[in-house]
Amino acid sequence: IVTFCNKMDRDSRENFEIIDEIQETLTIDVTPASWPIGSGANFIGCYDILNSRLELMNRVNRNIRAESIKIKGLSDPSIKDYIPEKLLETLRQEIELVEGLLPKFDSESFLSGTMTPIWFGSAINSFGVKELLNGITKLAPSPRPRNAIPRLIETSEKNVSGFVFKVQANMDQKHRDRVAYVRICSGHFKRGMKLKHIRSDKLISVTNPVMFMANEREVTEDAWAGDIIGIPNHGQIRLGDSFSEGEKIRFTDLPSFAPEILKTVICLDPMKSKHLDKALLQFAEEGMSKIFKPLVGNKWIIGVVGGLQFDVLESRIKHEYGLQVRFEGSSFSSARWVIGDPKQIEEFTNENKSHIASDHDGAPVFLIRIQWDIDRVVRDYPSLKLTDTKEM
Repeated sequence: IVTFCNKMDRDSRENFEIIDEIQETLTIDVTPASWPIGSGANFIGCYDILNSRLELMNRVNRNIRAESIKIKGLSDPSIKDYIPEKLLETLRQEIELVEGLLPKFDSESFLSGTMTPIWFGSAINSFGVKELLNGITKLAPSPRPRNAIPRLIETSEKNVSGFVFKVQANMDQKHRDRVAYVRICSGHFKRGMKLKHIRSDKLISVTNPVMFMANEREVTEDAWAGDIIGIPNHGQIRLGDSFSEGEKIRFTDLPSFAPEILKTVICLDPMKSKHLDKALLQFAEEGMSKIFKPLVGNKWIIGVVGGLQFDVLESRIKHEYGLQVRFEGSSFSSARWVIGDPKQIEEFTNENKSHIASDHDGAPVFLIRIQWDIDRVVRDYPSLKLTDTKEM
């Protein structure tokens, strides 16, 4: 995990609050890889803590590459040539606090998933992104073995295998295209190969695999373990699908997480409700949102992690499907998937219809109003499990 914090008007106190919030959310150690110099109109760049460099923003033309200066720590006399005295004094005080209060970056902790570095920057000025990408390139691990059923897949294996971790639709609205992003886990993929789509048990000829760089994409001829390729398709490939050269394997440890915010969605033109169904299903298959169809009532319930996603959904529904929608508050606050014996789940469903919905895969979901709802299920149905994650 790596984190990028947009820094413009925040002072040092707010920066530490951000770090505390990230640490509390991720429940792992957090340490800055860089630290902002100044704020607001006085923001001039960042101090690269890991590499002892000054990364200074060009304040005249933000399109010009930032100036990168190697220094011997903040006691280096030459630093006064680049940072005004007042900002330098503040920076030294803040770094002293950072070193005293926060753990030092440790690459082994990062690779084990117990620590995340943070890079500060200014997204509006496109400053700091380069340092973030350089940090990922330097610190990120090489491709690793992946858990699968029925066996572990090693990166050094000859045969090609991979899994879909993202689906993006309507990248080209003229053609209503759909691209499945596949992480290659083993082997040497070559353009034109036929790979088995494990879920459908069919061979798919990958004739136009693409690779992406920002908004640009180009057809690629080959790919190796660790690479990501895009496979254009018409909806037959879904999130979590596995591919191989023939072996029946299914990659695991690909969780889908329960949403934290639930709202109902209403199509402002009732005559186009079926078009809304199609749009919502597409976004659910992309993993952009969760959709739940209650057993009682006819309104879709949409689940997301952050409130901003509703704005994105509304915009995409409008521009890609020509539909005007409105999101309204739901009486439910969260959702959990129901795991257990099918007969017991059926009995549980019949006794709790007002709380039951199905997701886009048809899996049973228990809708929750308050914590008491969960406590009641734990008490009255000990053989069932309510889980906030679901294997893709």
